[in-house]
Amino acid sequence: MSDSPRPGGVVLDADELDARWAEAWRPEKVAQRLDGVGVTSCVAAGWALDQTRPHGDFEIAVPAAAFPEVRERFLEYVFDALGSAVVWPAAEAEGLAATHQTSARDPASGRFLFDVFREPHQGGTWTCRRDERLRLPYDTIIERTADGIPYLAPELVLPFKARRARPKDQADFDGVLPLLGRERRNLLGDWLTRVHPGHPWLAELAG
Repeated sequence: MSDSPRPGGVVLDADELDARWAEAWRPEKVAQRLDGVGVTSCVAAGWALDQTRPHGDFEIAVPAAAFPEVRERFLEYVFDALGSAVVWPAAEAEGLAATHQTSARDPASGRFLFDVFREPHQGGTWTCRRDERLRLPYDTIIERTADGIPYLAPELVLPFKARRARPKDQADFDGVLPLLGRERRNLLGDWLTRVHPGHPWLAELAG
């Protein structure tokens, strides 16, 4: 699976992408719409690490095979495939096969509302899309807020943010690190070593 859609996608610059996300939903709104759906889903990316700072977008993760059920709950919206600032509008099978990321778009305004990461898996076992050797049962990697909103465990979110390590990613790491016990730090360190060997965060984890 590629990070970029095949020919037919539309390239958006940073300003265009920011404008598309001006009306991004919050986690509780998506959770309410998915209530009662028999699909494993969880908040992913920055929202899973820090619910207090501003976020430019919002992502959930679901097993790839469950995406059609999620889509059924949002029939008034269009799902675009998205990869590396390239958008494949109203993606069907070919577009979905080209990228793991899908953005729900309001067809009236053209604004993105939330992203769906369609994650590789084997039944009830989540598989890391960066390294398929890294696998864990879904029931061990999803936690819940006080309001019951499911989110991906922080030690599994951070390896995905480590690749770019933008200022907001570093801030998320700095904020989460003191909250991680030794077992979680060890897991994060092991996965970072596999996916991003030599990453600067490894030294901090060892401290």
